[in-house]
Amino acid sequence: MTAGRPYRIGIVGASSLAGKEVADSLTDSPLAACDVVLLDEEDVGQVTSAGDEATFVQKIDKDSFAGVDFVFFAGDPATTKKYWKTARSAGASIVDMTYALEREPGVVVRGVWASGVSGDAGSDLRSREPDLTTPAVVAAHPSALMLLMVAKRLQVKFPLRAVSATVFEPASEHGQAAMDELHQQTVSLLSFQSLPREQYDAQVAFNLLPSLGEAAKVNLAATKARIADHYSALAASALPELVLQLIQAPVFHGYVASMLVELQGTATAQQMELAAYGERVDVVGAESDPPSNLSAAGQPEVLVRISSTEAGTGPAKRFWVWMAADNLKLAALNAIACAQELRRLRPQGKVQ
Repeated sequence: MTAGRPYRIGIVGASSLAGKEVADSLTDSPLAACDVVLLDEEDVGQVTSAGDEATFVQKIDKDSFAGVDFVFFAGDPATTKKYWKTARSAGASIVDMTYALEREPGVVVRGVWASGVSGDAGSDLRSREPDLTTPAVVAAHPSALMLLMVAKRLQVKFPLRAVSATVFEPASEHGQAAMDELHQQTVSLLSFQSLPREQYDAQVAFNLLPSLGEAAKVNLAATKARIADHYSALAASALPELVLQLIQAPVFHGYVASMLVELQGTATAQQMELAAYGERVDVVGAESDPPSNLSAAGQPEVLVRISSTEAGTGPAKRFWVWMAADNLKLAALNAIACAQELRRLRPQGKVQ
């Protein structure tokens, strides 16, 4: 980076849901003063905004990454694989939100807010802090991140014996095409017409499904495996193995999850709430409406309600943790936190 010049940020896949959320979220981040370049292979020339400024989406070419300090890959995995090495060769630090690079040698998986809450370093090298040899960082899946943030907080005060969760997947996690198909299915069902099935190969509208059709473009099994894998990598052996069920929900936006935790000892619900509360986690008491995908929309925090599985208010060993989070917001904020973490590795006064 040239002395006195603000960092320059590229967002590849700027017209995607995730790309738009990153551009919006940068405005309120420590990187707000950076220059932002919006890049894509499609929707080129589209007028959009990066924070408060109107700009347009530029087509990616061989010179797109010249002078760029950080690149967020927020579109599709194929585009990430096509251009990430070009961006890296140009000196940019890479944050992958498409998960295309999670098996590349040396790449690390980061959930910054779920790191360092409990002490074990673990043996999964993908969860280590990035250094100058790290080719790219994969931003952890937002569902894995929300489960980890709460479980690690509880673990510090009340060691856990077992953790299981049912996570409800929104359409927006799989992009605009999945959202459009859910909308079209809803309209078609209400008007007694045949259903479009290109994305899901199943009826998702007004339905809950643990698996989708064989021809589905949305790969629910792969998403479930990724959530469990990222949870395991970032838990770093400090938490019990996650027993996970992933359900495709007929909602457009926002994760909700029901997590059951079993303690090695006992605690009261009030003690559990105090243990969970903190930065990025907002505990919602019984006097308020429960967390939902609607109440979480646009919120930077994970909303949590905790209740004992036992009647009464006394100590118990098992607790239900109901939580909700804006999936796009949480993913964008974690990706920006990853970039901030990479910033300390960038030499001042020149391009890396």
